[in-house]
Amino acid sequence: MNIALLGYGKMGKVIETIALDRSHTIVLKVTDETGAYNLNDVDVDVAINFSVPSAAVENISNCLNNGIPVVSGTTGWLEHYQDMVKLCQENNGSFLYASNFSIGVNIFFEINKRLSQLMSDHTNYKASIEEIHHTQKLDAPSGTAITLAETILANTHYKQWSLEPKQDDDLPIKAKRIENVPGTHEVSYNSEIDSISIKHTAHSRQGFGFGAVIAAEWIVNKKGVFSMKDVLNIG
Repeated sequence: MNIALLGYGKMGKVIETIALDRSHTIVLKVTDETGAYNLNDVDVDVAINFSVPSAAVENISNCLNNGIPVVSGTTGWLEHYQDMVKLCQENNGSFLYASNFSIGVNIFFEINKRLSQLMSDHTNYKASIEEIHHTQKLDAPSGTAITLAETILANTHYKQWSLEPKQDDDLPIKAKRIENVPGTHEVSYNSEIDSISIKHTAHSRQGFGFGAVIAAEWIVNKKGVFSMKDVLNIG
């Protein structure tokens, strides 16, 4: 499989190593310094986008407009997500976005969903989310934390998530940045009687990169808008 890497930072390099180990070929690497590039100049089967947030829409659009399936893990640009969904549908393309490609995290998402459903009537428990990432991460809270929060909002009385909660129906998210932390997410429900928490801790970037390559392998020859639930057949 011929892969275009759109974004060649730390995650891009991890993905490259895993893809090569799985006998794929990297035919294009796009960095901040690349400038304009033409996907038609190379034989590309699928693109994996882990660019900076400001480049995500352009990279995804470029793929969809040129008939290239694209898997994207960049966060911090989701106000344009529906635009990309529409563009994919207009072009009968292939697009998969995930806030986190880790298989463990996607199982964690399902546990979070079930727990939030169980806690929906128990308003004496106060929910909160804490996420910790490396100091180079550009967005806060993380896309993973937002995904966790949106599930809790859908199943409980909370109305919105907030880094600075001011009302009882604000779901608090605490975002910490500590050097060399790949990613930790914890969801807690606390009452005066007891506490319940679920936690996922990434030990390296390998899980994110492996999941992205698996998703890229899966999406080839498929049409539509997908998520990691489709890849992993969960939920």
